Amino acid sequence: MTDTLDRRSLLRGAVASAFGITSLSALGALAQKPGNNTPLKGNIHHSVARWTYDFLSVEELCQVVKRIGFSAIDLIGPGEWHILKEHGVDSSMCNGAEPSLEEGWGNAEHHSGLIESYRKHIDLVSEAGYQNLICFSGNARGMDPEDGLKAAVKGLKKIMAQAEKRGVVLQMELFNSKVNHPDYLCDNTDWGIELCKRLDSPNFKLLYDIYHMQIMEGDIIRTIRDNHQYFGHYHTAGVPGRHEIDESQELYYPAIMRAIEAVDFQGYVAQEFIPQRATDEQKIESLQAAIRICDI
Repeated sequence: MTDTLDRRSLLRGAVASAFGITSLSALGALAQKPGNNTPLKGNIHHSVARWTYDFLSVEELCQVVKRIGFSAIDLIGPGEWHILKEHGVDSSMCNGAEPSLEEGWGNAEHHSGLIESYRKHIDLVSEAGYQNLICFSGNARGMDPEDGLKAAVKGLKKIMAQAEKRGVVLQMELFNSKVNHPDYLCDNTDWGIELCKRLDSPNFKLLYDIYHMQIMEGDIIRTIRDNHQYFGHYHTAGVPGRHEIDESQELYYPAIMRAIEAVDFQGYVAQEFIPQRATDEQKIESLQAAIRICDI
């Protein structure tokens, strides 16, 4: 218990210094550099995935994002939404309805539990005033992709009317199956887009994860230009490694953001890289740098 409290105190100190409260603050120093005090441009709606900054409490992360200049956090469930509301931070992609990443809509064996859970969470999301709820295809486990599509359509159609009535958008995330999620069904845009077409609902979209699709397909900008109507949310991370989106990796995010802005996208772009810098303060600096890179 003492160790936990000591760690929390240290983290609060790191966050405090990140806000410029001490003269040693790395983030405070960054704020003095040209351009770092200028407001964000507003062309991209920024967010950050909660799990990638889990060395901070939700409250601390809320303070960090507000200090940087945006106000949304991805992948937080109902139990912590009250913290977001206290800080005026949006839950840009809600979660908590999914049993796991592997047990998803592509397998009919999971439908009973999924339908019950998603019906509950659709209501919770709507009542909280949020919009987006994540979902997953799950793993194939030897299933043909077409059979997975048919199963996903059959299961999801049982909850789409409720989602439409409550104003909730279900968003299925695209994952790579080469590196991070072996056997995942929705591992390419064609499969995901076909699912969108068969469901034919404005309340079902794809969460286009740029990191995952660079690994699987590449051709990111053309894919966004040609298929943006099916994409309701974006995630970022550096390739390879899923770390910072700086010059150490192969994607050029300013051009990708310009492509997203050019199609009049009004949703969120969430940073989902795993910061690899040494200290907590430096990891917070990485988030600020990523937001500036994407703020075209």
